[in-house]
Amino acid sequence: MYKWFSAGIVTFVVFFLLLAQYWSFMPDTFDVEKVSIEKAQSLNVSPVTGFTTTNTLIEVTERLLNKPGGYLTNDIMPPGVFLDNVPAFEFGALEMIRDMALTLRKDFSRSQSQSLENPYLKIAQPQFNIDSKSWAWPSAESEYSKAIEALIKYRDTLADNEQGNGQFYARADNLRDWLGEVEKRLGSLSQRLSASVGQDRINTDLSGEAEASQSTFTSSNLMVKTSWWKIDDVFYEARGASWALLHFLKAIEVDFASTLEKKNALTSLRQIIRELESTQESVWSPMILNGSGFGLLANHSLVMANYISRANAAIIDLNKLLIQG
Repeated sequence: MYKWFSAGIVTFVVFFLLLAQYWSFMPDTFDVEKVSIEKAQSLNVSPVTGFTTTNTLIEVTERLLNKPGGYLTNDIMPPGVFLDNVPAFEFGALEMIRDMALTLRKDFSRSQSQSLENPYLKIAQPQFNIDSKSWAWPSAESEYSKAIEALIKYRDTLADNEQGNGQFYARADNLRDWLGEVEKRLGSLSQRLSASVGQDRINTDLSGEAEASQSTFTSSNLMVKTSWWKIDDVFYEARGASWALLHFLKAIEVDFASTLEKKNALTSLRQIIRELESTQESVWSPMILNGSGFGLLANHSLVMANYISRANAAIIDLNKLLIQG
């Protein structure tokens, strides 16, 4: 009896570990243009301006929800509750999804500041803002699924020639607004990744304006260091954000092709995409290492920060091209 009980425990533990490993697989990248063309063909429509960007937002969200193990951030049962890297990846991707949904609602789908909001996007965008850890009624997955349903309706109206109320305006000013949000996301991630080894930084919060002020006093020198327990979480959050952003930029390359060519900015966008593709390379180490900058061991956070910083710098340059080009 004791042997059978021991064998059962061992079998359960092995199954639990294998399931946890399977659930730790993160979504792969996909061909944005190919997937959008296939979807348009299945709907018997043409992939008009905005179709690729909207379909990519839908596809990225669906893949986030339907990957192995599903959406894990709000799991309260094992093995999901013990997996912190995948939820970090999900949160990073979700932040990019939220920014794209908001920009789609307030910029891409509107011709002027006084124009009406698209009714489907008005429904979709707030659904993404539910607490990502919500597991009871309503759960995060159910709200994100409602957002997908509304986005599908918006996407379908774009390609419907009989309906003129669904529009997507591929203009340089709209694109600059979204890229401005992306800059802030990548800048924050880059700083947090770089802080894996601890940095003594000069406070530059008020730099650039002599009369600038802030609410409360802060020291002129700041010691910034990411907690040892959070280093892998920050790494995978950055990886998730880069994964989602990579697909959105590829969609932008399709829908804003004429605008980017006119501004001579297409090459700059492709360089940003190349930098972000490097963030999705396989991590061969069984854990995220945190060696010093020039130490014996690798520091995966600094490598990731390098790619993200370069992508962010290129986005800043791209924004300048869209203004001046």
